[in-house]
Amino acid sequence: MSLIYAIGDIHGSLRKLRVLMARCREHAAGEPATFVFLGDYIDRGPESAGVVRYLIALKSRLRDRVVALKGNHEDFALGVIDAGAQAEHWLSQGGVATLRSYGVDAAGALPRDHVAWWRSLPLSYDDGRRFFVHAGVRPGRPLDAQDEYDMLWIREPFLSDRRDYGRLIVHGHTPIERGVPDLRSNRLNLDTGAVFGGPLTAAVFTAEETPPIGFLQAD
Repeated sequence: MSLIYAIGDIHGSLRKLRVLMARCREHAAGEPATFVFLGDYIDRGPESAGVVRYLIALKSRLRDRVVALKGNHEDFALGVIDAGAQAEHWLSQGGVATLRSYGVDAAGALPRDHVAWWRSLPLSYDDGRRFFVHAGVRPGRPLDAQDEYDMLWIREPFLSDRRDYGRLIVHGHTPIERGVPDLRSNRLNLDTGAVFGGPLTAAVFTAEETPPIGFLQAD
């Protein structure tokens, strides 16, 4: 049985990421596994640089079995690097922690290979049963015609919408204060607030069933 592990917002929480990945590997028990990361690897937490290094190495080792999506925080940092866009806003939203983790004073001094990796990240991943995306989708718009801004930043009207999208939308971006994944009939939110003291969460999927068969967490 092929397994898929979707992992919510990490935000520099390297210790929780390492623990969660160990639990995923133990759960897989040698079965083929694909890992889908839903974005927001940097900002707010203490080890953004370490998280990015970990994911780059994991992708290099497992290749197609790792899908790392872009989050709004990676996109935000790229905007600052490219045009100085809202630099103070980015710093206030966790960018200071990112710079500190890299040991630099400005976004323009971030390692080129890490910045290039952020640029390369796709916005979504469709496995035929689930549509994985960082923030969500615009209701009423086909999944193959979604807007980049919405996929990175949307909350409403997506979170309140109950329509069937033809896929289960698996997303993060909106922290859940109680630390429990929010599973609805049409979507699943996996941002359980790891950087705010909540757990880091992985949903476990199979190729045969659309809903998750379970969840794994690291506190």
